[in-house]
Amino acid sequence: MKNFDEVETLCFDYGQRHSIELEAARSIAEKAGVQFTLLNLDLLKQITHNSLTDQAMDVEENKPDNRPPNTLVEGRNMLFLTFAAIFAKGKDIPNLVTGVGQADYSGYPDCRDEFVRSLNQTLNLSMDYNFTIHTPLMWKSKQEIWALSDELGVFDLVRTQTVTCYNGIKGAGCGHCPACQLRKNGLKSYLKQKA
Repeated sequence: MKNFDEVETLCFDYGQRHSIELEAARSIAEKAGVQFTLLNLDLLKQITHNSLTDQAMDVEENKPDNRPPNTLVEGRNMLFLTFAAIFAKGKDIPNLVTGVGQADYSGYPDCRDEFVRSLNQTLNLSMDYNFTIHTPLMWKSKQEIWALSDELGVFDLVRTQTVTCYNGIKGAGCGHCPACQLRKNGLKSYLKQKA
């Protein structure tokens, strides 16, 4: 927030099993004093099959070697950024910020820097507008992200009020899904390094 004069948050309800993240995002935006907008994209459930939008499918605890994890929601970040661009252009906002990163690559092709740069160019061409997509976490490990949260004075808020868990458990999460494992290992490394 310190890099911009005005900040708005945009959140997406795509029918995710961990929908508790929507309320967590709203609460954090409120605490930060920024406008929060929720967009409904639950149509994703109609066109892609994955464990985040299908409650009957278990979240895989280990990343498969020969295919993307079953938590991959095809095109999710592409749609999020596209809808964010449409929203932003209507308000004459040129800067889009997203939390994707590839340092702890977990099998999601739409979290890669190459994808974001390509989409940035595509959005600029398709909307005839000069957007800049910022990815401040792109090259940071989970350990470095924990360090950043501490540096920014929001360590406890991130530790207790955010949702990483694919099973929708706030804070430390379930501890078993791949997202929780990455979060837990990053926190453990950061606390060890800090000691």
